[in-house]
Amino acid sequence: MRGRFTGAALLALLACCGPARAQAFDAELDTRLAPVARLAFNHPEAGLQVLERLQKEKHGGGAESDHWQFELARARLLLAAGEVRQAQELAEKLARRAEDHAKLLRAEIAERGAQGDLAAELAQQSLQGLERGCSRSQPAESVAGGGCDFRATWAALRILQRHQINRGELAFANNSNSFALALAQAGHDNLLSVISLGDLALVEQLQDQADGVRRHITLALQTAQGDAQAMGRVKVYEAALAARRREPAVQLKLLEEALRYATEADATRDVAQVQGNLVDSYMHQGEPAKAVAMARLALPVITRFRDLRLERTLRHNLSVALVLLKQFDAARQEIARVDVLRQSQTDGAQRVTELRELGQAYADAGQAKEAIRLYHEERQLSAEVAARNREASLQQLRLKYDSEGKQRDLQLLARENAIKEQQLVNRNRASQVGVALAVLLGLSMLLVGWMLLRVRDANRKLKAKQALLRAQSERDPLTELANRRHFLGVMAQQEADRFEGALLMVDIDHFKHVNDQHGHAAGDIVICEVARRITQAVRNEDLVVRWGGEEFLVFAPGVPQSQLPQLAERILFGVGSTPVQVESGPLQVSVSIGYAHFPLPPSKLKLHWEQAVNWADMALYTAKAQGRNRAVGIVTVLAQDSDALLQIEADFDAACSSERVSLQQVAGPPRWQHSSQFFGQ
Repeated sequence: MRGRFTGAALLALLACCGPARAQAFDAELDTRLAPVARLAFNHPEAGLQVLERLQKEKHGGGAESDHWQFELARARLLLAAGEVRQAQELAEKLARRAEDHAKLLRAEIAERGAQGDLAAELAQQSLQGLERGCSRSQPAESVAGGGCDFRATWAALRILQRHQINRGELAFANNSNSFALALAQAGHDNLLSVISLGDLALVEQLQDQADGVRRHITLALQTAQGDAQAMGRVKVYEAALAARRREPAVQLKLLEEALRYATEADATRDVAQVQGNLVDSYMHQGEPAKAVAMARLALPVITRFRDLRLERTLRHNLSVALVLLKQFDAARQEIARVDVLRQSQTDGAQRVTELRELGQAYADAGQAKEAIRLYHEERQLSAEVAARNREASLQQLRLKYDSEGKQRDLQLLARENAIKEQQLVNRNRASQVGVALAVLLGLSMLLVGWMLLRVRDANRKLKAKQALLRAQSERDPLTELANRRHFLGVMAQQEADRFEGALLMVDIDHFKHVNDQHGHAAGDIVICEVARRITQAVRNEDLVVRWGGEEFLVFAPGVPQSQLPQLAERILFGVGSTPVQVESGPLQVSVSIGYAHFPLPPSKLKLHWEQAVNWADMALYTAKAQGRNRAVGIVTVLAQDSDALLQIEADFDAACSSERVSLQQVAGPPRWQHSSQFFGQ
């Protein structure tokens, strides 16, 4: 056990400092301080001892050693130890000597406090100054010249890209990551390079860029050779990628390797972070008790370092595991702590994941009402994140074409200026070169016309690409079905508060078992085949939408209520009568369906389409609760007005029990009892 790390020791260290004065960035000193920062991440008290020794060696500890980079290093060491208040005080003092670095330090403090928006804003302000010394177009030359503080710039970029990922702005996050990697490689810092390569791989997987993922992970492994801590980080990234590919066994193996490397490197904090990831892995392996035990091991270390961002992730995973163990009171306590930790963050993508995992856990634990509530909250937030991601991609495309257009305009302007200068000269020689002037003017007009045609062509291509993006955004890339965006467009053509037609919400039964036991590729095959069979079962005029994951929505605008049971039965038998062929053999797949005809009989009260979807969703959950492989339809709803309808919607189960809601059930096909594996029950 190393010595106690106290604020008093730091205050004594500060006493040696001389008067504040402006000092330039010292690249050589930054190189000597870099190992201190790496050590302090896991052992801040040992980092203090090394920092004290370095400062004494620098000109005997006199005024010359009181460089602002020492002050910045002390502040980061304080922050690593969880001494946030003292780090904040040093940040205020540092602002008088190195404003950009002080903003970066405040951004790091904000991020540790789970204030994602504030951290991103401060990091962006810091970058405006730091990038004056670090060229995006020539990063290697900037670092080699000694005027680029590449480590500080890298840190600011990483804060910014994490915020961009959380907001779903993947195109901008990819740009931030690429610049950060270029700086780390130019500075020959292998650990920073490994982290940037891992971040790039994660963003590219979110964008379905498999070749980029493999290339960057391979380079990360090559860069980390011989460095146990860096190898541990690479294994964590590989495990995260495996989790996104839904390969839980591979994820668990990689995390166990990461834990071995982190332990070998004596990286206490890294060990706790890997343990936090193992919590998630154990849950996906169906071992929530192990997940709870591992979370209890990691929490004391994470809370000791006071890293609220990591604490939030760990407590969320712990709450999911407790729900799966049906320890609901303990789970609610952890969920409340997570809510407190996320209050100051706008982290749409992370919150979507949290809601989805909690909803699935409550559904698995038999808490249908809580699962439905979380599902609707996650669905709304997912739409918002997807919209931000599309807007970021379109904005990046606009910026690209705007830049190219401006460059062409500058070229055109330069040529026009040259023509005008030539015209002035020609006026003085009009008597000798009249014919030549006419020819020159004719050529210049042709040139101007040609340039204008080029500009128009570029604008036409931009509009075509924007139209293509809009069309692609309304189709599901896996199944080629319409997606929610297309459905919203269809709903926009209906009367706002009076939805008419039939809705069938279709969910693949126990789809998670397919992914867990046969892999993501088999899951994709099942989703595509179910989509095809649903499309064949419905009418040509019906709209089939991939609603999300393993859920589909069928909008049948013209079907009468009396024919809805037959339509549901065609879907049940169309999907479940024949096994789906995957690489490991035939799989028996079934679906559950909830359906209703709107306006709801007999009162025919007006409903918005979102309410209609919710009624179909409640019928679906009733079908799943009654054993799956069946359809449950809403026949009548006894409600006099909209308020009564809302009361029934608030407690659907009670309304069914009191016969205010009348349901009908359609049975699915009998289970296939041969050599295929059955996932419908």
